[in-house]
Amino acid sequence: MAFLKFNKAELVNLSYSLKREIISANKTGAYCNTSIIACNTRRYHGLLAVPVDALGGGKYMLLSSLDESIHLGGRQFNLGIHCYGDQYDPKGHKYIVDFNVNPVPTLTYKVGEIVLKKSILLTPDADQVMIRYEVAESPSKMTMTLRPFLAFRNIHALTRQNDQADTSCKEIDGGVAFRLYPGFPYLNLQLSSARASFKYTPYWYKDVTYSDEYRRGFDCIEDLFVPGDFSIDLKKGDVLVVAAGVEPVAPRSLKSRYDGIVASLKPAENFQDLLVANADLLKENRGGHKRICAGFSWLETGLLRETVVSLPGLTLYADGNCDEFEEILDNLIADEQERLFHRTTQVEAPLRITDAIQQYIAFAGDEKRVWKKYGPTLKGIIESYAPGVRKEVTLHPNGLLWAQMDRVALSWMNAYVDGYPVTERAGYQVDTNAWWYNALCFALEMEGKYGPKKNAFVDKWSRIRDAARDSFQALFYDESKGYLADYVDNAGGHFEVRPNQLVAAYIPYSPVDDEVMSRIVATVKSELLTKRGLRTLSPRNVNYRGVYEGSQTERDLAYHQGCTRPEWLGMYIDVSFRMVGPAFAKRAEYLLEGFFEDISKHGVGAFSELYDGDPPHEPHGAISSACATAALLWSEYLIAKNKLEL
Repeated sequence: MAFLKFNKAELVNLSYSLKREIISANKTGAYCNTSIIACNTRRYHGLLAVPVDALGGGKYMLLSSLDESIHLGGRQFNLGIHCYGDQYDPKGHKYIVDFNVNPVPTLTYKVGEIVLKKSILLTPDADQVMIRYEVAESPSKMTMTLRPFLAFRNIHALTRQNDQADTSCKEIDGGVAFRLYPGFPYLNLQLSSARASFKYTPYWYKDVTYSDEYRRGFDCIEDLFVPGDFSIDLKKGDVLVVAAGVEPVAPRSLKSRYDGIVASLKPAENFQDLLVANADLLKENRGGHKRICAGFSWLETGLLRETVVSLPGLTLYADGNCDEFEEILDNLIADEQERLFHRTTQVEAPLRITDAIQQYIAFAGDEKRVWKKYGPTLKGIIESYAPGVRKEVTLHPNGLLWAQMDRVALSWMNAYVDGYPVTERAGYQVDTNAWWYNALCFALEMEGKYGPKKNAFVDKWSRIRDAARDSFQALFYDESKGYLADYVDNAGGHFEVRPNQLVAAYIPYSPVDDEVMSRIVATVKSELLTKRGLRTLSPRNVNYRGVYEGSQTERDLAYHQGCTRPEWLGMYIDVSFRMVGPAFAKRAEYLLEGFFEDISKHGVGAFSELYDGDPPHEPHGAISSACATAALLWSEYLIAKNKLEL
């Protein structure tokens, strides 16, 4: 696809190329992430990061980079690139003439008459990355050396030269293996050619600088260990495959294994293909336990809110996989007992499981079976909001939930500055109480259909539902303003225009009347809607920040104070289709166009976590976001479904 290719002028321009990243991930939880010119600009960048179960299951960077040098006619040409302070050395990007990411990231270098192609493939079912080199053109035999840069540290941390590192190596079939610290797996570096040799010349490369971390005000300097280099003579037509993984492999099988994996990959031919591919990338299946990664490279796997929000999109709307939907949901419920039933700092998150179940029933049917399976969980969640169970949230006599803990942001808007939440929203939160009312209504209706005739749950919670219905609109809605308060505390309503109020219009059991629902949607459309999702705060608000740049504090102040969130777009499009009908399809398609215009920015071929609230809405945050990808898949599904009715 043309939008996943870059020309020489773009690649040699560091201000352009360093801002664009590639990301590959596999089912084991491993990932490969770097810039399109293979220069690492973040601490999260590297050729191979893997979960290490012996160290608690977090992800650890093993192989930071692999530098190539070409030796011909007594001259040496270094193809690698690293930043040291404000200097780049070597400057291998000047030899790059082409980059293509479809179906695997491939860089083409031209050094005089030599043309070398380098492709990077993360093995789909193992903690292993393979790098394939092909000498497309060469006037004579040349020598290539490969220099591995080892990190062996948590992806969130940085490392320095130290006496604890075990810098020794052990010989293995076709290569060498290293383990710098106890508890880590060995990193096995193996080459497909028996002609290659390894020279052990251990050295610490000091003060490697990650420019993006520097720009954001984070620690940005580390030392990387280089144990030596591989050397091999190559001529035109030769192919060399290098494998780096936690388990040794048969070197002679590397070429065929690489070719077999690439042959099985389906190149992306359109934007829907990219969405489906990203959905697959975000689903992890380590040890037979399927979970969703919230986003790459630094967001965690198995998070409650992000999983619940993205689950329908990444399964049902991606490929209609109902079995996978249930498997991931079952694992989430098993893993998150504490947050679901006892305490959580995102008080709305457990309630959103009801929405995921409602979407599942609408997609697949079988309402009775689904309720029989998940009803106990949904009822248990409701019971956990009863008085005295949770410390972070209290059920009041008016049927609504009051969320408050000193200096704690008890919702998805959870950015902090100097230990204080930017958007604390203590009190009655509009979105939490809308999800609450929806959960009550759904559970009571299902119990009325499929529960026992004498039903203590129905008797107990029907009164609470009725009280919530009677209280919600009266508490949150202001007739003169024409929209809902974002939250209400002892001082009254706080009427910052945020997307949270849209929940009240979206849920199947809405606590507001049709007129109020229309005015909510009109307000959201007027003040929050962009071609990159919904702003988190209206530009009319004095606290609005339209650009996500600057120091950590400045970015945290913008995170929920103006940045747009693609994850809200599916909800907006769903509500609009219900209000306008199939005629909304063209408008919905228009709202998605912007994301595809940005597909060559930030994460190449991936969909970003957030965007600037101000035009031109530059992408930021995680380069591949589960919630954003899911929302776009949901939106595409809604468009296709409604087009059938035109």
